[in-house]
Amino acid sequence: MSTASRTPRIVSGITSRLPVSVDKTVRRLAVLSLIGQIVLVVTGGAVRLTASGLGCPTWPRCTEASLATTPEMGFHGIIEFGNRLLTFALAAIAVMMLVYLWNLRKERRDLFLLALGLLASIPAQAVIGGITVLTGLNPWVVGLHFLVSMALVVLATLLVNRAYGRTGQARTVQLPALPGAARPVMTAVALLSAVAVCLGVVVTGAGPHAGDANAPRNNLDWDLFAHIHAVPAYLVTAGALFAVFLVVRGRIQGPFRSAVFMLLGVTVLQAVIGFTQYYNGIPALLVGAHMLAAALLMSAATNAADLARYSPVD
Repeated sequence: MSTASRTPRIVSGITSRLPVSVDKTVRRLAVLSLIGQIVLVVTGGAVRLTASGLGCPTWPRCTEASLATTPEMGFHGIIEFGNRLLTFALAAIAVMMLVYLWNLRKERRDLFLLALGLLASIPAQAVIGGITVLTGLNPWVVGLHFLVSMALVVLATLLVNRAYGRTGQARTVQLPALPGAARPVMTAVALLSAVAVCLGVVVTGAGPHAGDANAPRNNLDWDLFAHIHAVPAYLVTAGALFAVFLVVRGRIQGPFRSAVFMLLGVTVLQAVIGFTQYYNGIPALLVGAHMLAAALLMSAATNAADLARYSPVD
């Protein structure tokens, strides 16, 4: 039998072993995708905060002669190359997710397209990362790199919700009815969280942590934009408090209750970190914690808005 004639049998044999419904493996891969995207935000922050942005001074290679970091590159090369390697781990998770969803690609088109989007973003992120290096860490390109990562956190959060059947057209979890104000408030909170993150990028581009001693800054007034950045953050806090009031007054149980309490907790944590770093000279460790909390905030806000969207209205 020729190789060409055996190929369909091999493919058929593989697909016959793949799940025909969303199982534990699919759910675990969705959670790993979300965790991986958040970790990527943190490692990207570590690159910048340790001044390792040019630890690999060229792209796609780490040096002109080597794909990987070399001993001569030292600590900075390890940090930057480690961040690049993480994208391969995320690509592997995305590919596995698509493989496991192959038999469900029509029935669960929502999951398949989200997983495909996460996979397609990886080469896009790699290109943006390359432009970042080749432009000497231009703050606007660095900011774009970060914002794409935050968008991927949003996509991965939606993937988790749909894999667990909490939201989407194929949801299996019964959600309690919410007051009519819940949906628009949660949508506004999610949008304001995104605005706060975007303004945070502008603040970072004006601040001292450039990723390299010779990297350019955006030359904007750091203190002014720090205060502007705080405005949508205050509104997010107000929206989270209002959502908690709604669930407590209405004695609402289930995923939405957990989501709004998580949102409030992350919002308060982010505020504490933000105020502490502002009044203590913006130490690198707190800036890194602020970036982690920003990723958690985007995930929490997306989760709450997504649940509110698919909950019935009381």
